Amino acid sequence: MAINAGVPPTRGTPGGLALGLLTGGVVGASLTAFIGGCATAKTPLIVLGLVLPTVFGLLYYLGTLPRRARERAVAPCTAVAVIENLQALGGEDSDVPVRFELTVAPDDAPAYRVEFRQAVNLVELPDYRPRGIVVVEYPPDRPWKVRIVKRPTPVWQERAARAVLESAPGPAMKEDPLRGCAGGLLTLLGLLLGTGAVLLLFRADLFGPDADGAAPKTSVTSSSSFSSTFSSTTTTVTSANGTVALGPGRSMLDQGELRRSVESLTQGADHRQALTVVVQDRLLTVVYSPAGTGAAGFDPRTLPFDRVAALVEEARTTLGVDSPRSWQLTADGLTGSPTLRITVTGERGTGVLEADGQGKVLRRNGG
Repeated sequence: MAINAGVPPTRGTPGGLALGLLTGGVVGASLTAFIGGCATAKTPLIVLGLVLPTVFGLLYYLGTLPRRARERAVAPCTAVAVIENLQALGGEDSDVPVRFELTVAPDDAPAYRVEFRQAVNLVELPDYRPRGIVVVEYPPDRPWKVRIVKRPTPVWQERAARAVLESAPGPAMKEDPLRGCAGGLLTLLGLLLGTGAVLLLFRADLFGPDADGAAPKTSVTSSSSFSSTFSSTTTTVTSANGTVALGPGRSMLDQGELRRSVESLTQGADHRQALTVVVQDRLLTVVYSPAGTGAAGFDPRTLPFDRVAALVEEARTTLGVDSPRSWQLTADGLTGSPTLRITVTGERGTGVLEADGQGKVLRRNGG
């Protein structure tokens, strides 16, 4: 077996460089997808971030099975070696990692230097000293993957006891030779390409207007005056809900006020569906149906606005609630047709009036 003494073999083959580029791409894409999916609550991105490295690892394992089977089928070479230098690298366990530098003397090739790391038990560490002779094994095609045989056969124990070895010239082969600058740059390039691919392909999910966790899409504050009384309206719209708060002196029961407030929360071409609409005297809240999920809901603009004031007055006067103080209208439309519930609260109890989507009273539950 011919060995080029002191010349570390290279691993910068086209296949190895391509594998580094692909590995970097998978790592970048999977991390970006998983983190982006968690941040925006997008299940497809989370699944992609978990499945992509799993599939890549499985394909790599299956693709390298033949090579690893060939390597296991080849019997390792055995030789004697002299310890040129050793250094314990520390550790808290009973096995301490030690960096060895040896001169290996194969029977059928020139001697060569090699540097590697191997764990050694603390009890056995004094047995290894500079210029000590040891028995080593290594694959025939990878002489840098040297391992010290801790319990050699009697024949090799005798050879090690009689061996007298001279030091081989350096530099030493490395256990894991670096692929060089090109390999590192290609891996980094793959990482950036994988990240960029996910950001480009899923930009609508990550940066779209409906991405969960995004900042409120609209926040508008306007002021107007009615009958010399200063009033203000605050409108806030997010991906999940929208609210309209009226200033003092105004009420959702005023003529056209509720309709204008609802329309201010449903502007745009999408006309988002609502799951729930809650109306109080000076506050309107619309809970939107999640975009892109196909969830049921109703168009809040179809509420019977002209009937709301009459329904609230009927609830105040017919439910038997003494001295009613507050009211609340709740419209739910999970089935697509909203149902209205008007709750009136007084000093001694609460009453509920239910109506359909056209404002027709269905039932009353007195206080």
